[in-house]
Amino acid sequence: MKIEQLNRDYGIKGQLKIDKGNGHLPFIFIHNKRASAIISLHGAQILSYKPHREAEDLLFVSQNSWYEEGRAIRGGIPLCWPWFGSDPLNLKRPDHGFVRNGLWRILSTEASSDSVTKIVFQYENTEKSLEYWPQAFMLKLEVIISDTLSLNLITHNTGDHPFTITQAIHTYFNIGHINEVEILGLDKSTYHNKFDISGEHQQTGKLTFNAEVNRIHKNVEEYLYINDNAFNRKITITSNHNKTVVVWNPGANLPPNITDLESTDYQRFVCIESGNVSSDTIEILPNCEFSLSANYKIGKI
Repeated sequence: MKIEQLNRDYGIKGQLKIDKGNGHLPFIFIHNKRASAIISLHGAQILSYKPHREAEDLLFVSQNSWYEEGRAIRGGIPLCWPWFGSDPLNLKRPDHGFVRNGLWRILSTEASSDSVTKIVFQYENTEKSLEYWPQAFMLKLEVIISDTLSLNLITHNTGDHPFTITQAIHTYFNIGHINEVEILGLDKSTYHNKFDISGEHQQTGKLTFNAEVNRIHKNVEEYLYINDNAFNRKITITSNHNKTVVVWNPGANLPPNITDLESTDYQRFVCIESGNVSSDTIEILPNCEFSLSANYKIGKI
């Protein structure tokens, strides 16, 4: 659908406009009384969220990101679905699934007030997706831009058979410096470190960073907090219907296969990913649905 038609169908005067963004991809630009945001229809990926009272964006996006069909944008909030991580069947399918690599469509837009803007996106199975994953489904992503940023990812099983998924809301948080960041709320959770074959460990106290971190934390609390001392702010993460959280920062020794990050970008972001990953798999029966949600709020330390 052309940009002009998208604006006629879904634009909101004074709040929401659709225009060409990087790579000529269709972007949604939101500016209401409380905050501004940018969302790419490629991946239904939120690339920017900034309350007007804040000096810094909530989200990090790499300057080296690709903006093209079939490739994920590095940063913002990619959606990992219907699997998290590498292809579980080793069939050379895309890492983190396929919905972050294609165009979503806008289902609806709404301004309930001059301070609240809601956008609903939809992604359904296609001939191409059936090649990757032979299941009938419909995804909806509900995004609310206001004093806080809220996401609700809803999976509908529209087929005749149950299917099982893993998934994550893969958020790249913009930070002042990785050495001045503390993650609170993981105390006493068990975690598996991707680079440690010795098994599970238990987190004690706050999590800080002085090297690469790539962990799956299990049985997490509903609330997590990022203390960003360099930006003098606290980010509150509230998630629902997930038992696992992934924490990732590549550290100074950037893997050679990651070419869409600068060598020093690790200093400027941390990924805290609310999801259902590892053993926290979700089975969805025919004509049923499952919802994974996350909310982000910026405050002072």
